[in-house]
Amino acid sequence: MKKIAKWITEHKVWIVVTAFLLLVPSVFGMMKTKINYDILVYLPEDIETIKGQNILTEDFHLGAFSFVIMDKMDSDTMLTMEKEIRKIESVSLVFSDQDILGSAFPAEWIPDEVHHHLEKEDSRLMLVTFTESISSEETLNAVSKIREITEEHAKIGGMSAMVMDTMDISNDEMLLYIVIAVILCIVVLLFATDSYIMPLLLLGNIGLAILYNMGSNIFLGEISYITKAISAVLHLGVTSDFSIFLYNKYEFQKQTLNKEEAMQEAICETFKSVIGSSLTTIAGFLALCSMNLTLGRDIGIVMAKGVIFGLISVLTIFPCLILVFDKVVEKTKHKNIFPTFKRIQKFSIKHYILSFLVFLSLLVPIIYGNNRVKVYYNLDKSLPETLLSSVANKALKEEYEIVSPAVVLLDENLNYEDLNSLIQELKELDGISLVLSPKELTMGIPAFMLPDEVSKFLSSNGYQLMIVNSLYEIATTELNEQIGAMDTIVKKYDSHAIVAGEGPLMKDLVKISDEDFKNVNYTSILVIFVIMLFTLKSISLPIILVIAIEAAIFANMSVAYYTGATLPFIASIVIGTIQLGATIDYAILMATTYLDQRKKTSEKKVAMKNTLEHTVPSIIVSALCFFAATVGVSLISKIDMIAAICKLLSRGSVISMLVVIFILPSLLLIFDKLIQKSTLK
Repeated sequence: MKKIAKWITEHKVWIVVTAFLLLVPSVFGMMKTKINYDILVYLPEDIETIKGQNILTEDFHLGAFSFVIMDKMDSDTMLTMEKEIRKIESVSLVFSDQDILGSAFPAEWIPDEVHHHLEKEDSRLMLVTFTESISSEETLNAVSKIREITEEHAKIGGMSAMVMDTMDISNDEMLLYIVIAVILCIVVLLFATDSYIMPLLLLGNIGLAILYNMGSNIFLGEISYITKAISAVLHLGVTSDFSIFLYNKYEFQKQTLNKEEAMQEAICETFKSVIGSSLTTIAGFLALCSMNLTLGRDIGIVMAKGVIFGLISVLTIFPCLILVFDKVVEKTKHKNIFPTFKRIQKFSIKHYILSFLVFLSLLVPIIYGNNRVKVYYNLDKSLPETLLSSVANKALKEEYEIVSPAVVLLDENLNYEDLNSLIQELKELDGISLVLSPKELTMGIPAFMLPDEVSKFLSSNGYQLMIVNSLYEIATTELNEQIGAMDTIVKKYDSHAIVAGEGPLMKDLVKISDEDFKNVNYTSILVIFVIMLFTLKSISLPIILVIAIEAAIFANMSVAYYTGATLPFIASIVIGTIQLGATIDYAILMATTYLDQRKKTSEKKVAMKNTLEHTVPSIIVSALCFFAATVGVSLISKIDMIAAICKLLSRGSVISMLVVIFILPSLLLIFDKLIQKSTLK
């Protein structure tokens, strides 16, 4: 490592120039990386609902659909507007009573059951289908053009409209996330460092690493909007302590060595000190790849890459920036105003038995709270109610009783008697308000008299399509049980039938997410435990450290329970792994320092006193940077999916810090003999 460090300091100008030149491909990669705003696409491809969705897309050209509530207008105007919508690329069908009846048949032909769902006193309903998937660029562009054509005369509901609104909010807020995170981190770093210019160099270095990471996402093809929103602020919070550590080592070495030699020593010492904690952080993020919902892989890979890019930048670019701007750093130095936290250190040692007893007494309520946190899966709830899609979906529920429509794919040769029996059984289910088979959808008009596009919409490639509307909300227990009952009924008449649509997809999402919640937590704990087993060369220490941070995670989640908060499902899944991976570093730093000090003295309290003097300021600075990077996003984001994750992370960083400073010392002191016996040398 010394040879590499020497090479870095000798080529500092070349490295800085190269670092900035690398921004060109990074920005290009960012621009070419597609951002996905639909969580449902991360469901496994082999589940039945996704297969049904593929059949709808490929055979029926029904990749997505939207219900459009049109203001009441005369038939000619309505048909003219429909013609304009039909001209939009990727719109496959515009379907209303006017399309079937036209002027050749009287409106009285429409059954009352159907008419109730198609027309009100001041509005009428229209179904628009799209050839491409829910979140494809073509579908989103089509929704946007429909809004332009209809202006204030229509409300457009459905998943695609919601995805488009999510995209617009996310894009509008993204820059603000980063700006606020940077400003808050600068405030923390001004206190934590002794130079006014150093925070800018430090954040500039991290900014380069973030851009490299985001640019390299081009090799993934696309990333989720959630990943894009949180990766930069997480990167900032997780890797800032690496930079602070290197700068402090450099300043210390400068007391006896020249600048280049001091930096070489600082690079070597930083590498030795942070490589272990970096591996645990990377492993924690990669544990998300074990999720069946591939959104976890999306977040995990991007964040793991971020730590790697951050570490490389800290060991190469940041030292060069410091050396190049050394004179400016020296001229802008100020008195170190960051506290030493002596009282906290004394309290941790003096009252370590009390801290341990408090820890034990809190275990029951935090475990209880952690196990009872309420979670929601309905994606509508993560968005503001004032959005156009939210207003439209609310109107569909309240005015037309269209809450959770599902699509049933049946054998088109199913005999008439079985089809009628199937429809009757579905109608008898509690909460089903409407069952529309091809016959009812066409009001009994013979197939040869229907427009071709309507005929293709109703049956294709051996399947016929049936629409079933439920009054139960998406992703609720009632709807999930109802979908299960529907599936049982349709398979009684057609074993190859598929119940598809948003409701069934969300049912699978609930089931898969519940499994992921358990699997990803166990995987992250196991992987991090194994890494610490080798890096710490101890059997007992990994157990103690994991228990401490897991207690902090449980405490974080229990706060949500005791404050009555309901979390978006993805936040509850990823928070444990991210908080464990990002804050286990605090515990590792204290444990390794304690082991070093314990070798120097036989008195454990003296060793702990020295340990706290060396580690508490670093842990507090690291936690505050993590807090600063995430708290701003949690306060300003209008997307609850993002705000909730960042709120949990900001709170989790503080709770982990408190546990490591007050609880972990008591655990190390109480189990000192066990640690000595179970740790190599």
